Amino acid sequence: MAKIYLKKGREDSLLRFHPWVFSGAIAQVVGEPLEGDIVKVYSSTGEFLALGHYQIGSIAVRVLSFGSESLPADFWESSLRRALQVRVAASLTSSSRTNCYRLVHGEGDNLPGLIVDYYDGVCVMQAHSVGMFRSRRAIADGLRKVYGDSLKAVYDKSSGTAPFKAGLDLVDGYIYRREDFRDEEQLVLEGGNKFLVNWTEGQKTGFFLDQRENRALVGRYSAGRNVLNLFCYTGGFSVYALSGGAVHVDSVDSSKKAVDMVGRNMELNGFGAGLHTDYCTDAMDFLREIPEDRYDLMIVDPPAFAKHRGALSNALRAYQRLNASAISKVASGGLVFTFSCSQVVDKEAFALAVFSGAAQTGRRVRILDRLNQPCDHSVNIYHPEGEYLKGLLLYVE
Repeated sequence: MAKIYLKKGREDSLLRFHPWVFSGAIAQVVGEPLEGDIVKVYSSTGEFLALGHYQIGSIAVRVLSFGSESLPADFWESSLRRALQVRVAASLTSSSRTNCYRLVHGEGDNLPGLIVDYYDGVCVMQAHSVGMFRSRRAIADGLRKVYGDSLKAVYDKSSGTAPFKAGLDLVDGYIYRREDFRDEEQLVLEGGNKFLVNWTEGQKTGFFLDQRENRALVGRYSAGRNVLNLFCYTGGFSVYALSGGAVHVDSVDSSKKAVDMVGRNMELNGFGAGLHTDYCTDAMDFLREIPEDRYDLMIVDPPAFAKHRGALSNALRAYQRLNASAISKVASGGLVFTFSCSQVVDKEAFALAVFSGAAQTGRRVRILDRLNQPCDHSVNIYHPEGEYLKGLLLYVE
């Protein structure tokens, strides 16, 4: 096992249990580790600090263990069991109204670089590091031990998330599939609402589980309102709005596949054409062209505008323009649910962008609530960077 020695004074973050070692903190690499290998990390004085996956890049080591110089034989199984216990404690595994949740949220579950979402017996995993990608079969074996016979399948969808490296077979597919399981999509329940999840063709793992609590909040505010759901994807917010008593919902997304799935989800939940209209078009163009006062509740949930710090300034300007447009068009006494899922945009920067957009409109705007990700997208207290989803509920006069 190769050894990583840090520069003097650069061990402080590891002593505070932060799970990353940046390349600039490394003084010496002893051995010739391949990307994805497990390496030992030492201070400049030779004190053992951690074990983790090695990778060439700005984050050179993602820590798997601070306590031992070797991983136990049952490391993957025991780590997955601990992650599941968090979801058991949060009552996500015993609800008759919800049978999908995030099982592993990377650093939040002490498994940096790994995402596992659970859809009523199907686990969809994404590796964001070479080490996790190389460990995917061991992870699948651990999932089989944790869930037993109730596990229907494990699908690896890492082609769009794992770093592209020569020699990695970045082709999505099943690592495990029970003999009686043939489906390419799954019907799941969330809050008593029905949704189809397609992990092979859909975005991310097939559904945005991180908006579960915010969708429920939209449902509680929707009674008697005309609702606009921008960047709607497969219509999660739209279904909750109609379940909550919305008069009518318009759903807008530029993806034809996503819009088609919205219609199917509406039918599954018994909502006829008179209650809902979908539009396959650019959300910003749609927002610019609508008259003022048509909608008294808007959901503004765009894709990440900034995936790295170099794009931060442009992203903040985009959030400002988008929110200015939404706030200017919503009816008096209306509500705007606005979100950012860009990890490099922190809560303060996002709030400032929304404030700047609101100021352009000259309207009176109040913050009724500050929104974030749910408990199964847990944040490691030593890794605050894991808090990526932020939102505001605005009241506009």
